[in-house]
Amino acid sequence: MNKEVKITRIWKGWTTIENADIYENLLVNEIFPQIQKKGIKDLQKVNIYRQNKKKEVEFLLVIQFNSLDSVKAFAGDDYKVAYIPEKHGRYCYDTIKLHNIMS
Repeated sequence: MNKEVKITRIWKGWTTIENADIYENLLVNEIFPQIQKKGIKDLQKVNIYRQNKKKEVEFLLVIQFNSLDSVKAFAGDDYKVAYIPEKHGRYCYDTIKLHNIMS
């Protein structure tokens, strides 16, 4: 039986209320379109979740792949470390550890 690998990368970060719309726009209209242009074969889905809190905004990114090679094409050889584009750091002030879940 040949079971297809599913890898889900989960990343969480926070930004200020003032920067939340800017950051979301950056994710949706710049960062993820650039990733799509790379043509990563087994990149299946990208979901962005936003939760507004009293003093900050939390973002949860869930990215699904069908192979470890596609994860490496996305994040590089050190794929266990979060892929954070340079522009991201201007708006997102804190992150938690990346999780790679294989099933």
